[in-house]
Amino acid sequence: MLELRWNPILTQWIIVATHRQDRTYKPPKDYCPLCPTKRGGLPTEVPDEDFDIVVFENKFPSLQKGLSEIEEVESEFFKHDKAQGICEVVLFTSEHNVVMSREPLGRYIKLVKVWRDRYQELGQREFIDYVYIFENKGEEVGVTLEHPHGQIYAYPFIPPIIERELASSKEHLHKKKECLFCRVIREEKSDGRRIITSNDSFTAFIPFFARYAYEVHIYANRHLPSFNDFYEKEEKDLAAILKDILMIYDNLFGFVFPYVMAIHQQPTDGTGRDYSHFHIEFYPPHRTKDKLKYLAGSEVGAGTFINDSLAEEKAKELRKIKRRF
Repeated sequence: MLELRWNPILTQWIIVATHRQDRTYKPPKDYCPLCPTKRGGLPTEVPDEDFDIVVFENKFPSLQKGLSEIEEVESEFFKHDKAQGICEVVLFTSEHNVVMSREPLGRYIKLVKVWRDRYQELGQREFIDYVYIFENKGEEVGVTLEHPHGQIYAYPFIPPIIERELASSKEHLHKKKECLFCRVIREEKSDGRRIITSNDSFTAFIPFFARYAYEVHIYANRHLPSFNDFYEKEEKDLAAILKDILMIYDNLFGFVFPYVMAIHQQPTDGTGRDYSHFHIEFYPPHRTKDKLKYLAGSEVGAGTFINDSLAEEKAKELRKIKRRF
């Protein structure tokens, strides 16, 4: 079954995708479905013997294009809808054991260009309202395929966290005549204690309101609603600061740092240009070298995060980390 179900209490859609129970889970060490297909070897998702960066539709999608309307309605109260959308996988490299923080800047530039292309192409679809680009990295966040990759979900609605932050920014714009995110980055720069690194186009910092010990946000310095507004300079600067942050993460404790990375930008339904602001958020589960942050009662049941560290101290710690291997 693949459908949307409406939660009238939280006023948000839930995706039901029962076929995903059968998706690949920790394949044998000698076989990776995301590696190139070698001559005489088992077929993989990529039929070529080598590639640079590859994008393909997810074999076990949470959203799918071309779905027919739901005809059977079990209840007048509970609302269903078709889970129409597009789910893609982005393979960052053909090499299975690559550590991305050690890759040359050119690979990051190519990746940013691919993200930009997919945002623009998917966003032109009439049934797509939001293009969400993200990466789950590391077994600690539930990743079962080790090959360096990310994902793209093109939703037929604006996801609830994005919707909430855009509503806050829209309200701030109405009251203060400025983008809320522009105000946040201005305040962070003015304070300075939580800044980690920056370049001409972007600034990376642990936000004043961080929920995770090593949560890092990367904000565009100017009001950039989305990839649509990037110049070539901003593509290169985003690539550079991404590589910088990944090097810091991987050198922090001496191992490849796990995280969830989320790119937030303007919806593709035409709304939010004045109050959307391109930024990237990293949520790493590690709170120390050997301790993880688990979401428990307060976070899961009440939606209130508890951070047992100070953003100012953690930012200072990250600033001291060397950038090279």
